Amino acid sequence: MARLKEKYLKEVVPSLLKEFSYSSVMQVPRLNSIVLNVGMGEALQDIKQLESAAKELTTISGQTAVITRAKKSIAAFKLRQGVPVGCKVTLRGKMMYDFLDKFISLALPRIRDFKGVSPKAFDGRGNYSFGIREQIIFPEINYDKVASIHGMNVVFVTTAKTNEEGKALLRHLGMPFRN
Repeated sequence: MARLKEKYLKEVVPSLLKEFSYSSVMQVPRLNSIVLNVGMGEALQDIKQLESAAKELTTISGQTAVITRAKKSIAAFKLRQGVPVGCKVTLRGKMMYDFLDKFISLALPRIRDFKGVSPKAFDGRGNYSFGIREQIIFPEINYDKVASIHGMNVVFVTTAKTNEEGKALLRHLGMPFRN
């Protein structure tokens, strides 16, 4: 069993039960999935960059990345419907917990001038979004083999009903929130 999953079951559930005074263990919020998303506008000119980004995302997550395509045409951006514009990975189960463990303990401390993640990036329903400026903070990425430095969005989807519940869940799992 993943280290964070074990921590969730043994420490986080009891403390959240007490903190929010739930009547059942099933009411305790849990992590549903983690979505990693890379949007690349440069992919319109150079498809190779998108392919290398998809390869890097696959390396980071341990799961094959899916190419995302434009939903509608936007003339101002020279964008046509169906053109590849990014890639994404949705992690669930053991892979999700393994990624979260690696993200909190290895990747976040490697961010320059890191003082903690913003506590304001919740969506109102307990889901948390976080933007990363450089993919090279992940230890699997070899800096010399990177085609271009790009960012990514990381979304933590929870079963929490409110932002406070979602924040408490992520804080107990080890997410370093800024004060």
